[in-house]
Amino acid sequence: MTKKEKAAFIISTLEEIYPQVPVPLEHSDPYTLLIAVLLSAQSTDVRVNQTTPELFSKADNPKAMVKLEVSEIREIIKPVGLSPTKARAIHRLSELLLERHQGEVPADLEALEALPGVGHKTASVVISQAFGVPAFPVDTHIHRLMYRWGLSTGKNVVQTEKDARRLFPESFWNKLHLQIIWYGREYCPARGWDLEKDVITRTIGRRSVLREYRAKKKTR
Repeated sequence: MTKKEKAAFIISTLEEIYPQVPVPLEHSDPYTLLIAVLLSAQSTDVRVNQTTPELFSKADNPKAMVKLEVSEIREIIKPVGLSPTKARAIHRLSELLLERHQGEVPADLEALEALPGVGHKTASVVISQAFGVPAFPVDTHIHRLMYRWGLSTGKNVVQTEKDARRLFPESFWNKLHLQIIWYGREYCPARGWDLEKDVITRTIGRRSVLREYRAKKKTR
């Protein structure tokens, strides 16, 4: 299969498995999504979803958030990890939203990336999921699958994002990146991977990846 044929197969297969795809992080508006995505760095969506209700019950908008002490934010978000850094970023970005954007989350990649604690991936998730702006945020699942499927070199997430944006039609990006995340979690995880359940990799996977998988199977 050519890469174009692989891309078409992936789109059609994922559309069958996930015709409706949920957003992993629970939120009610662009601001709560921004905070949830920021918190998810080096954490899990499950842990974030367990933590944000308490935080958002106290402050679900920038004006309320800046009234909290950084130490108070830190105490609430401890379970997600990196709480000192994340608490400072949440407090300061809330101040900047009030100063620069009338308290609204901008639907602009560069403006979002200028906020503390907001990297390219976080900004891409927000413009995609909150505003419907075409973006292809790459997380560890997408990075792993793009390599296993022979669609990217896997050297870094920047290259993986470029390859994904080039291969898949823009009109599919916002839904497709979520479909790939869910597929990676359910059928193509980093650990405990069962190729028999993974129809996409089994059909179009990188030959070296398939050889390595089968060789390991034989030695078990």
